[in-house]
Amino acid sequence: MMFFKKIAIFSMAGFVFSCSPEKDCCDQPEIDPLEIRAVDASFLPEVRTSGVVVQNMDGQAEDMLSTLQKAGVNTIRIRVWNNPASPTSGFRQVKDFAAEVKSKGMKVWLCLHYSDTWADPGHQAKPAAWANLNYEVLQDSVYEFTKMIAGSIQPEYIQIGNEINAGLLWPEGAISNLNQMKGLLEKGIKAVRDHSPNTRVMIHYAGHQEAAGFFNQVGSMDFDLIALSYYPFWHGKNFFQLEHNITQLGANFGKKVVIAETAYPFTFTWNDQTNNVIGLSEQIHPDYPASVEGQRIFLLRIRDIVRNNTYGAGFCYWGAEWVAFKGNSATDGSPWENLALWDFNFRALPALEAFEE
Repeated sequence: MMFFKKIAIFSMAGFVFSCSPEKDCCDQPEIDPLEIRAVDASFLPEVRTSGVVVQNMDGQAEDMLSTLQKAGVNTIRIRVWNNPASPTSGFRQVKDFAAEVKSKGMKVWLCLHYSDTWADPGHQAKPAAWANLNYEVLQDSVYEFTKMIAGSIQPEYIQIGNEINAGLLWPEGAISNLNQMKGLLEKGIKAVRDHSPNTRVMIHYAGHQEAAGFFNQVGSMDFDLIALSYYPFWHGKNFFQLEHNITQLGANFGKKVVIAETAYPFTFTWNDQTNNVIGLSEQIHPDYPASVEGQRIFLLRIRDIVRNNTYGAGFCYWGAEWVAFKGNSATDGSPWENLALWDFNFRALPALEAFEE
């Protein structure tokens, strides 16, 4: 995720089918459910601590994780920072949250930033503890950190880096130092293979239009899934191009593709005093208004783009839980509350229908 200031009886020729009492012949053929129907819920531990009472779509008080599970979400994506300033996204919190997710029968998808804070195409700062390490020691640190995380949690999926368009762990791992960048990625991947062999490894790129060039440089590495961020406000509004690029990536590199991040507004208004990231009509897709229904049909479209593609593995909604949980006067609250999957009364939104099997 990248951040900017605030400013989803039939007949054929010659054939007649009869229905049996047990099965209605008019039923549509069943579509196989997506492997990954995910939500990034990294802020959920903070939301719980705040004491905010959230509701399901029926208006009944219900924990967000339970609501997501009942809606059909089968995977929870969790951000991991090395040594964050607060417990949020730190190892201890992530380990406990991942255990809870597994206890509910859902899969865990870990997103390793290899930083103490946000990593994205414009920010890939090394953790403070690694700031002065030379490249060889940095490689060892990537291996040991990844070993600790993957070995302890045994996630179903893991990203080696977050939105690494320009590399990771700058400057050593910048894409301008391609061999070093690949060396760091290889160390992370090896740690997963050695200590969590059933975990599927993702490499994550923000956008889709330039993704082929990036994966041409890393596509021969030992990973399992191509992960893309897709936000129409930043990555283009042409769904046909998105579909085409997913197909081309899958065919060219022999891997399935997951939309690792997406989101859409249900309103342009706000629920706290923190500037929102999205608030202008020119930012969104012209066919999908910033409304409850617009958000719902946008996310259904994203689901269907992936589900109907031979190379589609699934999708993940980013920031579903990032409501204005610090109160509506907070200036350090959520810049994303109008893109969450709970409204300003903390009631779950109809866009959750997209996760149904």
